[in-house]
This record gives sequence, C-alpha cells and structure tokens, in this order.
Amino acid sequence: MSRGAMHGQRADAIAEQAAHWIVRLSADDPAERDTAQAGYAAWKAADPLHATAAAGMENVLRQLNAVREPAGGDHRPARAALAAIAPRRQRLRQLAAASAVAVLALTSALAVSERPAYLLADLRSPTGQWRTHTLADGSHITLGSGSAVNVHFNAGERHVELVQGDILVDVAKDAQRPFIVDSGQAAIRALGTRFTVRRDDDATILSMLESKVSAQVPQHPASIVQAGQRTRITEDGVGPITAIDAASVQEAWRAHQLVVDDQPLADVLDELARHRPGQLHYDRAQIAGIRVAAVLPLDDTDKALQLLIDNFPQLRIRMLTRYLVMVDAPAGPPAKNK
Repeated sequence: MSRGAMHGQRADAIAEQAAHWIVRLSADDPAERDTAQAGYAAWKAADPLHATAAAGMENVLRQLNAVREPAGGDHRPARAALAAIAPRRQRLRQLAAASAVAVLALTSALAVSERPAYLLADLRSPTGQWRTHTLADGSHITLGSGSAVNVHFNAGERHVELVQGDILVDVAKDAQRPFIVDSGQAAIRALGTRFTVRRDDDATILSMLESKVSAQVPQHPASIVQAGQRTRITEDGVGPITAIDAASVQEAWRAHQLVVDDQPLADVLDELARHRPGQLHYDRAQIAGIRVAAVLPLDDTDKALQLLIDNFPQLRIRMLTRYLVMVDAPAGPPAKNK
C-alpha cells in the first residue's frame, strides 16, 4: 500500500479526533491537561489536515470566548479558551459539542475537496468497515475498509469502477453481458467467477478465487488469469503470475484478517494503518530488518499491534491517543518472528 493512498483514507476521522481533543484539553487535572496539550501539539504537527482542522477549532473557541468576554481574555489555543468560556463541566460539554459540529463542517468540506471521487461514489465503506451489496444482476460485491465503487449496468455490459480500496466480487453468470471491473490501470473482464481486486496508487492487484478472467491494460495484449493465481498490474502491463491459496484468501476476507508470510514489518504497518482512523507513525528505515509471518485482525487493529509487540520484544508501541500511535524499535537489533 502506498503512503499516499494510506494517508488518503484518514480524513473521515479528523472531526471525531478534534472533538476528542476538545474534551481532553479541558480535564480537571492540571497534569492531565498538560499531557493532552503535548499530544494535541503532536497531533497537529502530524498532518496538514490536522493543523487546518485545529486552526478552525481554535477559531471557533476564540469566537465563543469573545461572546462571553468581549473586552479581552486569554486566547491561547484550546485549553485557555475552554477554561475562560466554560468554568462548569456542563457548559464545557456543551462547548465541546458545538465545537465538534463546527469542526465536522470544516473537515467535511476538506474531505470533499480532497477526495470527491470517494465521497461521490455509488457504494462506499468507511475506514475499518466492510460492506456487502447485492447488485441488480444478482452479483455480490464486498467493499473492504475505506473502499468505493461506481456501478454502471446496461443492456450490453455490467461495469464496476473501483474508485479506491479493494473489493471481493462474486459475479452472477450472464452470457450476454460481461462483467468488467475497471481499476483505472486495467479492465478485468469476467462472465461468472469470484475474485478480488485491489487498487493502489500505481498498481492493481488481482487475485482469482474461482474460474478465470481476462485482464487488459490499454495498448497491451490481454492476459488470462486462472483460479489460484495472483498478478500485479501496472501501466506497463500484466505482471508475473504467482500462485495463491484461494481458500485462505477467501477466508481472510470473511474473517477480516491480514495473512502475511515473511513480509517486511513496514508493509504490515502500512496495511494496518489503512484499516484504522488517525495516524500510525514509524520509521521505515529503523524497522527495515524486521519480517513478519502472522495472521492479524484487521477489524481490531489495537489487538493486531499488541500481537506484534508479543512477537517482537524489541518493538515499542506508544498510543499517545487512540488516533496517534508511534512505533519504533529502540530495544535492540531487528529479528524475524518464529
């Protein structure tokens, strides 16, 4: 998963994160407020969208503060404004709710400008969720976490555009109308079959579970991909064919699992990041020597991170908040898990 695609998944959670910070920054305990302030600063620095949302949140707080104390007051970000406006807990919660609404409007506008294709797609699944739909022809399509498709059926063909993410398709047979998945890089043509397609920034990953399909890149000849095979497709054409265990791939989809066999830890973290809101930070160079063989739950990425710690004692995972997680390896040289 490319870094650009991974970061593109996260705009949906920013409003919720902002509301979370509003409440934490108003804690009764001064030490807890100081800890939250440090985390808030790190959160803002972690992503330009965070900084923009924080600026909008702080602007709302300043405006509310001005209504209560027009002659002046302390306008330091978030904590001082909250303290000036809401000395009592009930008022604080009301302010948090009002600010969250304002931030939601701001970040929704940002999301539309950043990812209009996803937000305007016919079918979507939010980060960390899987959704299955029955199409008009009886075909079934399951959208993985943070995925989106457009569906166009007519008398001559059934066309599904994979906007982003990955899908599992169980195609209903229709000899008169081929079923085509367009990933942007390739057109995958089937009549009746089951397969998965994943769209990254620079490649399409096709995994065949049943029957076969024809995969074609513009200006290149078509290639047949059979059940139990996988290929990586780029603008240069259909790549080498590799063997897969189709039953295991299908089971991983059903159970929302990530199955990896001797893969770099950074690639595993890339995939976990795609399935959780917020930021998952790590230095790829520092953990480059760590390779993973594991089955990890994608619908509980906190548990997945804990399993990594259990298997790699040299790893350190710090959850500054639910939405800001740091991973590094300060405890010794990297190793391969057994």
